[in-house]
Amino acid sequence: MAQFALRNGEILQLEGIVTGKDVARHLGLDKTAVLTQTNGVTRDLSDEIPEGAQIDILTIKSPLALDILRHSTAHLLAYVVKTLFPEAKLGVGPTTESGFFYDFQVEQPFAPEYIENIEKKMHEVVEQDIEFEKIQMPKDDALKIYEGLGEIFKIELLKGISDETVSVYKLGDVYDLCRGPHFPSTKLLGKAFKITTSSGSYWKGDSSKESLQRVSGIAYPNKDELAAHFTRMEEAAKRDHRKIGVELNLFHIQDVAPGSIFWHTKGWTLYRTLKSFIRSKIEQDGYKEVKTPVLVDRVLWEKSGHWEKFKENMFITESAEEERVMALKPMNCPCHVQIFNQGVVSYRDLPWRMAEFGSCHRFEPSGALHGLMRVRGFVQDDAHIFCTKEQIVSETKKFCDLLRSIYKALGFESFFVKFSDRPAKRAGSDEIWDIAEKSLRDAATAAGLDYALNPGEGAFYGPKLEFVLKDCLGRDWQCGTLQVDFVLPARLDAHYVTENGTREHPVMLHRAVLGSMERFIGILIEQYAGKFPTWLAPVQVVVATITEEANSFAETLYKRLQNNEIRAEIDIRNEKISYKVREHATQKIPYIFVVGKSEIENNSVSVRFGSDTKVLTINEAISMVKEDISIISLTKDPL
Repeated sequence: MAQFALRNGEILQLEGIVTGKDVARHLGLDKTAVLTQTNGVTRDLSDEIPEGAQIDILTIKSPLALDILRHSTAHLLAYVVKTLFPEAKLGVGPTTESGFFYDFQVEQPFAPEYIENIEKKMHEVVEQDIEFEKIQMPKDDALKIYEGLGEIFKIELLKGISDETVSVYKLGDVYDLCRGPHFPSTKLLGKAFKITTSSGSYWKGDSSKESLQRVSGIAYPNKDELAAHFTRMEEAAKRDHRKIGVELNLFHIQDVAPGSIFWHTKGWTLYRTLKSFIRSKIEQDGYKEVKTPVLVDRVLWEKSGHWEKFKENMFITESAEEERVMALKPMNCPCHVQIFNQGVVSYRDLPWRMAEFGSCHRFEPSGALHGLMRVRGFVQDDAHIFCTKEQIVSETKKFCDLLRSIYKALGFESFFVKFSDRPAKRAGSDEIWDIAEKSLRDAATAAGLDYALNPGEGAFYGPKLEFVLKDCLGRDWQCGTLQVDFVLPARLDAHYVTENGTREHPVMLHRAVLGSMERFIGILIEQYAGKFPTWLAPVQVVVATITEEANSFAETLYKRLQNNEIRAEIDIRNEKISYKVREHATQKIPYIFVVGKSEIENNSVSVRFGSDTKVLTINEAISMVKEDISIISLTKDPL
């Protein structure tokens, strides 16, 4: 009799070989169960459950099931396309933020009527209740199957897998290489999905490789959530940071510098204000700020391992005169180790918290660039904590406290966490990875974090925690990270002197709160539709005149605002005050100070903020604005 622990603490006893299906049947969940979570890992219902494991049965309503629902729907799409277009070759079909896509090689792009037929056929297959059959097989057997089918892309993927055994999911007569897991059958996917677009793409996102056709879709557990998604998309279109960025004169992007931002005065004011806020928070938390070079010799990248693991994403330049190959840094960590290595570091100096607003560059395919959200040149609010193994837990807790306080000040009251473990392409031994992963799990638990596993998505040098925010539209944004690294300090010869006088490699914690300044500003623009709180607004007050005779009074008031460190502008144009107020309200300026004959006579100002208007003395008006600025907190903007 095998024993298993349920999430509620109940002990379950079952005989023989036990699968997730058996547990679901025993609990009366066999009609609604879609997956299991066994010892924290999401798995197929058909998988055998090891004796003594902690198990939880996931239904379609479980948040953990949503990503698998979308991935399974992508496989359903592949099955339907292969059924309707047998000559199509399968690429890959990952999930996206709200849905999925699948890439195919076809002779002709899919016309709109083909897309309609594909979606119609998918709904029909759902009703047929076809099983997702998981097959574990030797890699060589899988190669024979795909060679017989002429699936050139699956063959290439298989040849890049080091494991001798692979998993293949069979849906009908279509074999799809995948780690899984998947829903048990098509019936459980429901019909709350929609095929949205068909567009061109390239194999592995490389324009030098084969052209493919990408079919994208949206999927949710039920039709109400699907409808809500499209409502959010309509609102998101209104809040698009690229549109608002132009309307508010914050920034622009042009082809002469693809993937880079031209910050205008107002946008750069916003940028500097956010940066100053972050700087003040990390200084209070014991970080010392540094600045490292942008262009660095390949020797350092080779030694760190980035040249081998990350070269395709690096911008490389050569100096013929010096016969040197240099690269724009894609990240800051190797350079921070160079600062750590200057002089002798004692255990008494640890933890050493080193921060940098580091200017980084990474090659992103042109088709992937998206405003501020996906760029080639960006600045990270980056930091590295050099510490002992014993300090990992305390430093993780300290970082989580910092992260929570910053997110709360920026209006994000909660976040969820993903634990990303070792990727297939990595540096360091399995023994080192075992230690690093256990250290990070223990630290996450000590910090009071609940996390979901994100298998295989760690950095090449260590596991990481990913902190994901949810905005006012319900969209997820992965921003903060914390990574435990035992590899780079050893590769780059970093040491500290222990209490016993011996030399040891420190542990290196890579951490960021915002992630990228550019991307986070894009998130903020869309979160607040450009209507920033007063402390963050590029222009906090506009002084607008009703008549020309108020110009001198307005100039004096404008200077007083500046002297009080209030970001102000003045509008003495010969235009009607209604036109001026409407224009500045459209520019989402928090306060409009209107002055005319009456205000001059009474030494007052008519203050317009939001939908309210108050007549105040000059001192009262300035105090009102300063008090508002002092509240560094953003309020969530409801739909």
